Amino acid sequence: MTRPKTVKLVSHEGFEFVIDYNAACVSNTIKNMLSSQGQFTETELREIKFPEITTPILEKVCQYFYYKLRYTNCPDVIPDFQIEPEVALELLMAANYLDA
Repeated sequence: MTRPKTVKLVSHEGFEFVIDYNAACVSNTIKNMLSSQGQFTETELREIKFPEITTPILEKVCQYFYYKLRYTNCPDVIPDFQIEPEVALELLMAANYLDA
């Protein structure tokens, strides 16, 4: 059976973000969860629950994954990734946890 090319990330509130596997692997934490040996739920279902990360923060994290994937090794001028000041601290804590 071939593995799906997407990953489902679930926020604290239960909102599900279905994103591309390569985008999800921008996070070393997620990459390790998905590639670990054994019968882990995350590896089998390609679904990871983040009970500590709220929906707006997880949405911004997913946007960053695609931004990072798109602009890594880009020879052009890279635009700034916009972060609203009111979410900066929560986003920093999520990025630290996700190793992104």
